[in-house]
Amino acid sequence: MEATSKQNHACVINKDTHFTLISNYLLSRCTHFHFLLLYFLLLLCFLLKKMFSNPSPIYLIDFSCLKPPSSCRIPSSKFLENASLSESYLDNETITFMKKILHSSGQSEETSLPPSLHYIPPKTHHIESIKEVHMVLFPIMDDLLAKTNLSPFDINILIFNCGGFCPSPSLTSMIINKYSMRNDIKTYNVSGMGCSASALCIDLAHNLLRVNENSNAIVLSAESLSNDWYKGKERSKLLLNCLFRMGSAAILLSNKKEASETAKYKLIRTLRSQRAFDDKAYFSATKEEDSDGKLGFTLNRDIPQVAGEALVSNISILSSQMLPIYEKFWCFVSVKREKFIKSDIKRVIHHFCLPYGGALREVGKRLNLDEREIEAALMTLHRFGNQYSSSLWYQLCYLEGKERVHKGEQVLVVGVGSGTKCCSVVLKCIRPIFGEAHKGPWSDCIHQYPID
Repeated sequence: MEATSKQNHACVINKDTHFTLISNYLLSRCTHFHFLLLYFLLLLCFLLKKMFSNPSPIYLIDFSCLKPPSSCRIPSSKFLENASLSESYLDNETITFMKKILHSSGQSEETSLPPSLHYIPPKTHHIESIKEVHMVLFPIMDDLLAKTNLSPFDINILIFNCGGFCPSPSLTSMIINKYSMRNDIKTYNVSGMGCSASALCIDLAHNLLRVNENSNAIVLSAESLSNDWYKGKERSKLLLNCLFRMGSAAILLSNKKEASETAKYKLIRTLRSQRAFDDKAYFSATKEEDSDGKLGFTLNRDIPQVAGEALVSNISILSSQMLPIYEKFWCFVSVKREKFIKSDIKRVIHHFCLPYGGALREVGKRLNLDEREIEAALMTLHRFGNQYSSSLWYQLCYLEGKERVHKGEQVLVVGVGSGTKCCSVVLKCIRPIFGEAHKGPWSDCIHQYPID
């Protein structure tokens, strides 16, 4: 009986052991299965989030540029005569210096100054600056709203850049009051950014539209020459009086789905870079008082060099992001990245809207651009003068008027401003663009360009 009991007990143990082994096996298989299932679900969630959380595409619907009234035209002879009559302390040598600057600036006899600066002496009071802002902004705002069939109440974001004129109420408040815009509109006033301001504001609008769905944004770009006019005799500050001219631009961007049906461009990417850490760049353009206490903008001889360095640094990063993977590899392994910029940036960019003034030739040289590729900048400088940051959009107007921008091509809009800072914007044309030669600021003269 004892032997039988032991035998039965052993049998039970064997059965328990067998059951335990099977259970452990099934449990291990089950754990493995659940791990794979969990992994699959996490991967699926990630892909779905990636698919549905991508920000909506941002489109540049259209833009408008001011065509200054013919009454504002300021030929060089009139400019120099007014200067000699207005400022008795400007001796013959200084007038000769200003004449030389005008002659070498690349601008024609068709450039414009606001009415306040045609007086002898120029009127530079606050009220004149306000009048100038009205004159350069309301016409382009009206034109942009008309050509896009947009109501002022449909604007969700308003960005205004003006370098040195910051009145109160603000410039954006002035626009809101004029057009009776919505009470929840987001407004931004940008100042102190120089000729990079317009491109920087496109970058700002791009970031805002990424977090504000189903929205329209308008970027306004202008300067108040009345406010910036220098009444002293230091030559480095008189350069601004000689070189900068009247102009403004309004740009409409949107992330609405229906925008793709009417937009001219899709905003591909923006990139900002900064060189204010370098003293040479930081002090190349500064607003300061002269020895007589008169406020003016000093432009020194380092500007072409520091502007070129700022742009090359910015385009180095941009090109490494945009080039195909094998090109990125060579950019990475190359010590002399500038060499690859010169040869490769034109693989992905078809048209260029560039900062100019003393830096234009330097910029063209750094990017290995030929005359046709800097033609828009040269011709805009000739016809309208240096219009601060809004000049970039006159260049794009020129390219459209010449019907050079075709569907699928990419345009680089790049601004370099005091500080020194740089911002580049890449636009992709998404529809054919025709008939622009008969519109906008170039409508009466584009057939005369290019000139030698």
